[in-house]
Amino acid sequence: MSNKNYSAYLFLVLATLCWSGNFIVGKFATLFEIPPLTLNVFRWISVWFILLPFTYKEIFRNLPYIKSNWLVISFMGVITISTFNSVVYFALNYTQVINAVLMLAAIPAATIVLSSLMNIEKTNTFQIIGLLLSIIGIGSIISNGDIQKIISLNFNKGDLWMLVCVVTWSLYSTLLKKNKFKLSQFTLIQLMVTVGIFFLIPQFFYEKSIGLELNLEKNFFLILIYVAIFPAIAAYYFWQKGVEIIGPNRASMFIQLMPLFSAIMAIVFFGEKFELYHFAGAILILSGIYFSNRKLNA
Repeated sequence: MSNKNYSAYLFLVLATLCWSGNFIVGKFATLFEIPPLTLNVFRWISVWFILLPFTYKEIFRNLPYIKSNWLVISFMGVITISTFNSVVYFALNYTQVINAVLMLAAIPAATIVLSSLMNIEKTNTFQIIGLLLSIIGIGSIISNGDIQKIISLNFNKGDLWMLVCVVTWSLYSTLLKKNKFKLSQFTLIQLMVTVGIFFLIPQFFYEKSIGLELNLEKNFFLILIYVAIFPAIAAYYFWQKGVEIIGPNRASMFIQLMPLFSAIMAIVFFGEKFELYHFAGAILILSGIYFSNRKLNA
């Protein structure tokens, strides 16, 4: 296995670690009554200003190339910055973190289908086996080892909104590999954010129009710092690098780490007890990721 593949795996693990924290922090935001769409607007405006000093020179140097690829970059910005992230925060107002993360378990399957339809990557037996093992592992963690909890999960409109996230993220990952942009990761993020912000502004005014006001207090700024730096700048950079190296099908399997990381965070930060089902779920998830990458590395 090449060092390049090991780098991709590290990037993807770090990305999912940051995003797992985003779900925890996003739920805290609802507890502090921070308007979800407004939080997303401030998040990406902050990201835009943070990245600008590091990207403007490359943007000006590559204006002709950017113009020729502007349509697909804009579309990716709309489905991720404006849609995926806002929907996650919005959905967490109506559903539990555990339900939201469970819905994301469908991303690898959706990515495999889209990659096949767009002739980017062919699916192999190991990827299917890996997907099934990971799903079983996720089920073990979120159900506390009790299958009845899976069967009796009540899906609400928050869960249904998470299906939008499944489709948009799978499409984004597939387009990322298909186009192989000749831009640095930060510059690509900057361009996507530039477009995404235009579609975020109406969301901000919508929340104001229905009486959701933002209180500029300490909790808001602490949450804003986290969501701007880690699940936005860092995670997007890591994800794009990982997809660039090993492709969307194999990369999407790492999404299955999020329930595992969420469980670990609950144990570390909230003192929840480590149980046998956590261990069994972790083994199954890691085995699934191993199988999904095995054939192509043989």
